Amino acid sequence: MSPSPDVQKPSESLPLRQRWLALREAQPRTRARDAAEQLGVSEAELVASGLGEDATRLELRLETLLPQLESLGPVMALTRNTSAVHEKRGVYRSFEGSGSRVMFLGEDIDLRLFLSRWHFGFAVQDASSGSLRRSLQFFDESGTAIHKVHLEEGSNVDAFDRLVKDFAHPDTSSPLTVVPVAPPAAPRPDSEVDVTGLRDAWRALKDTHEFFGMLRKFEVTRQQALRLGGPELATAVAPDILTRVLEKASATELPIMIFVGNPGAIQIHTGPVRTVRPAGPWMNVMDPAFNLHVRADHITSGWVVRKPTVDGMVTSVELFDAAGENIALLFGKRKPGQPEDLAWRTLAEELARTMPAPEVRS
Repeated sequence: MSPSPDVQKPSESLPLRQRWLALREAQPRTRARDAAEQLGVSEAELVASGLGEDATRLELRLETLLPQLESLGPVMALTRNTSAVHEKRGVYRSFEGSGSRVMFLGEDIDLRLFLSRWHFGFAVQDASSGSLRRSLQFFDESGTAIHKVHLEEGSNVDAFDRLVKDFAHPDTSSPLTVVPVAPPAAPRPDSEVDVTGLRDAWRALKDTHEFFGMLRKFEVTRQQALRLGGPELATAVAPDILTRVLEKASATELPIMIFVGNPGAIQIHTGPVRTVRPAGPWMNVMDPAFNLHVRADHITSGWVVRKPTVDGMVTSVELFDAAGENIALLFGKRKPGQPEDLAWRTLAEELARTMPAPEVRS
């Protein structure tokens, strides 16, 4: 949300905490991420400005902390990137994994977490809205949010208080040291890519998860691979395909999977989408247990992608921004060992035929 033109930004000579409180008073609906951008700091630094007041820094003993999220009971899990916000309500169940890669495989909260990216954690107890809102918030080394856990009505507040006490960081005063995000490396020139080898490896896939390894092997970005794969494997489609997919899935009650991620977390919704609602530049799903918010105007590239597996072809719709960063992935509902839902494949292929990508004019 952009600031109103008649709202003065707090003086930069004031401490960050005072500037944040002044901005929040002037713009009470401004989210922390947007406020941090306005104030020229990372979101983690903004949260840390409240240490000793509404924020407690946490020790990131994640192998112990994360399994205890189940004790919080029903909560809202939030994962986002620059262009999409994915919110799921439920309980953190079925924790699996060790080391830097772990998962929650619950029916409602389904997550893949890459812990080497997690650098800061906080418990926040914010009463600025008139009621106390409790959350756990985790950030990468640049101070960008990776994942948040928001308590709601019915959550176990006593378990939250115990977790905060058990994991409170002993250092309550040192400022955060954040590292600016390095710009992504430019893709290799197409002329240096073994396109024939890439296509052969793609056709030989046995599992969708092998796709990531294939990208690394041929040293290509995801979007570059889609472009070089050829129309048999990936078809460029109009950027507004997201709206059509959500509307058609809602109208037919087709269960789908929606992945939204960042370098530290991928969050997955599996099931129907019912209340699909555009609002300004945002395309939204507003269901009781699942909310999705996507900046539709950020989608500059859409693809219908086909990946062979031992269970047959798996079809996805993949959305990218102008920098080539993935915004979201959509699949038909399926589990390993099951073939793809033909209703989903039919929908995706219909859109591949009827929503061609606009021609690029030189």
